[in-house]
Amino acid sequence: QVQLVESGGDWVQPGGSLRLSCSATGRSFSIAVMGWYRQPPGKQREFVAAITNEGAANYASSVKGRFTIHRDTTKNMAYLQMNNLRSEDTAVYYCNADRSINNLYGRPSENADWGQGTQVTVSS
Repeated sequence: QVQLVESGGDWVQPGGSLRLSCSATGRSFSIAVMGWYRQPPGKQREFVAAITNEGAANYASSVKGRFTIHRDTTKNMAYLQMNNLRSEDTAVYYCNADRSINNLYGRPSENADWGQGTQVTVSS
C-alpha cells in the first residue's frame, strides 16, 4: 500500500495559478503511474492528468495546455502545475498511485491508492 498526501490547494482568482504537490510513502517502488483526479461540487470524480515512471503524460482535454504534471521519482513526489485557472476548475483534487498502466488513461484499478484530497477554489 502507498500513502499519499496532497498539498497546495487554495483559493485563487480566475486566470491565476496554483501548484499542487503529492507525497508518496510506503510501497512507492510499486507505483507505475501517478495521477491527479478532481471532484467538482455535486459531480463525480474525473480524470485530470497522469504520468508514468518514464515521464509519459496524459491530460484531460479540459486542462490540456493549461495544466502540467511532473514527477520526481527520486523524492516520490508528483506535482500538478495549474495555470490560467477557470471557475470550472473548482474541485477537490486527489492524487493517486497505481500499478496499472490504465491509470494513465483515466482508468484506475480497484487497487489504486488515493490521497485525502485538497480543495481548489477559483472565484473572483
